[in-house]
Amino acid sequence: MSDSDVSALPEISALAPANDPAFDNVWDEIVWRGLVHVSTDQEALRALLGGEPITYYCGFDPTASSLHLGHLVQLLTLRRLQLAGHKPLGLVGGSTGLIGDPRPTAERTLNSRETVAEWVASLRAQVERYLSFDGENAARMVNNLDWTAPLSAIDFLREIGKHYRVGTMLKKDAVAARLNSDAGISYTEFSYQILQGLDFLELYRQYDCVLQTGGSDQWGNLTSGTDLIHRVEGVSVHAIGTPLITNSDGTKFGKSEGNAIWIDAELTSPYAFYQFWLSTADADVIERLKVFTFLTSAQIGEYAQLVETEPFRRAAQKRLALEACTIVHGVDATLAVIAASEALFGQGDLAALDAETLRSALRELPHAEVAHGSLVVQALVDTGLVASLGEARRAIAQGGVTLDGLKVDDEGAAVSGALPGGVSVLRRGKKTLAGLFVV
Repeated sequence: MSDSDVSALPEISALAPANDPAFDNVWDEIVWRGLVHVSTDQEALRALLGGEPITYYCGFDPTASSLHLGHLVQLLTLRRLQLAGHKPLGLVGGSTGLIGDPRPTAERTLNSRETVAEWVASLRAQVERYLSFDGENAARMVNNLDWTAPLSAIDFLREIGKHYRVGTMLKKDAVAARLNSDAGISYTEFSYQILQGLDFLELYRQYDCVLQTGGSDQWGNLTSGTDLIHRVEGVSVHAIGTPLITNSDGTKFGKSEGNAIWIDAELTSPYAFYQFWLSTADADVIERLKVFTFLTSAQIGEYAQLVETEPFRRAAQKRLALEACTIVHGVDATLAVIAASEALFGQGDLAALDAETLRSALRELPHAEVAHGSLVVQALVDTGLVASLGEARRAIAQGGVTLDGLKVDDEGAAVSGALPGGVSVLRRGKKTLAGLFVV
């Protein structure tokens, strides 16, 4: 991307994240952004977040090697509260990750201790990128294995288990759903809510932590901690459950044919990540800007107007993709992705692109591995751009095929893989693209 192209981009709020000065209290801002689906006493929370700095936390269980978009809601919520002067604790669940919270339909597969330890390290590094560890409200990272590992089963039952009532535990949504399923629920997963309650109690005792945030589907586990602290310490602490993000058509956000959108670039490339946001529906894009960017209410209001008056420009989607991709992958990777997107669709120089960005972009298109020197007509078939060699020859004869941006006018033309990373870009017509990985 050229200097002139960069200068044409809007100022990226993700590079200097800040809360919206239109709100005097961060509670009002997170409510406006739609981040409070359920909570403990709202008036008390507003006073708490508008007063002296408090310590708060969110937990992340290592049930995979990376966090995904659902976790990004929590990471950005943690950051917004820290920007308001509060002190975050990022918890990675070395002990709860060995068990896993109850899924709605079936038992989780228990991972080995070695795998969980590896995932703890991976998730910790991811969480750390979204928090500041400097200043008076510097973040801390904690691992619940530190206080559960030394605890014997007898001590756990005597000191913690005695404060829980089975009748109350059975009413938790996740437990109730499993009890009514064919799979039932094991004692192991049934006990998960006690472990999460113990986490909140320990963090209250060690750091005076008085607020936990999490997804609203975790509400039963969140209130496990508030109830336990009230019973043991005789004080009231708080919890906020953020909404589960869904699309306006009711489909689950961040899922495509069962595949999550990960924040690890090795699992979801920056190009695929950027394109995911770019494809956001008009009906969803303003709510996504509220949750996944640091744009102000005034700026988002301007984009809402553009969605109404000039939806064909997709200005809101482009800004969302720019901001969200910068937050997760950094500005350099984001600018490289934008350059690749533009070049692939005829608005830039393919040969000037970063090799890895180009290769990752082509993996998101129909693509095939081809031998150096193989014919373009066969590559058209191999990538599915045409159904037969005859159709491929006709497409070339009609002037509708380009290779690496140059028109192919000879059916004997060969693939060279001349672009960075040893690839070629095949186009049929104006918008139908495929990638060729030359081997």
